[in-house]
Amino acid sequence: MIAWILVGGRLMDSPLLQALPRPALVVAADGGARHAALLTMWGLGAPVDAWVGDFDSSAGVFVDAPREVHPAAKDETDAELAIRVARERGATELVLLGAFGGRFDHALALALLAVRLTERDGLRVTLTSGDEWGWPLTAASPLSLAVAPGATLSVLALSDLRGLSLGGVRWPLTDADIPLGSGWTVSNEVQGGPVTASLRGGHALLTALPTLPD
Repeated sequence: MIAWILVGGRLMDSPLLQALPRPALVVAADGGARHAALLTMWGLGAPVDAWVGDFDSSAGVFVDAPREVHPAAKDETDAELAIRVARERGATELVLLGAFGGRFDHALALALLAVRLTERDGLRVTLTSGDEWGWPLTAASPLSLAVAPGATLSVLALSDLRGLSLGGVRWPLTDADIPLGSGWTVSNEVQGGPVTASLRGGHALLTALPTLPD
C-alpha cells in the first residue's frame, strides 16, 4: 500500500511528480500539510487522512483532517511520527513529498531514515520535492528507474560501497568500490532507458535532478 508523507521542504510540480502512482493513504507532518493545497491545484489532490506533529510550523495552514498532537519535547521528528502512523495503517511503500529544500538537518535525517527503512524493514521509499528525487540503494534493494535523458544523477556514498554497478548513464560502472563521501559518483548524466543501480555492500542514496520545462 502506497502512502504519501507530506513533509516540510519545498514542493514543485513536474512530469515525474504527475506520474507518481496515487496513494491509498496521505499523512501530513506538521507544516508539510501546506502541500495538500498545491497537490490539489496540480490535479494530484488526495484527502489528508491524518495530520501529525507538534504543530509548531503550521501557522495559517488549514487541512480538514484528524489531528494527532504531540509535545514539542519529543524523541522523534514530525516526519518520523507521520511515517509511524502510515506504517501502523498498513503502508508498505512511502513517498516523502517535500523532502528536499528545507532545513538541511531535516533533509539529511530523512535520507538516512529512508535508507534504514529500506534495509531493515524492506520498505520502498522515494524522496522528492518534484524537481529533486532520491532513492535509497542497498545490497538488498537494487534500483531500476525511469528517469528522463539529460537528468543529473548522483550516487551518494553514505558508507564505503562495495561492488557498485550503474547503468543507463553517461559514465557506467561495473562492480566498483567507492569510498564513503566520494565525489567519483556525483553528477553523472542519464542517457536513456532505465537507470539501473546495484551494490554488493554498503549504503547509498541515488539522487536525480531532471531537466524541467521552463
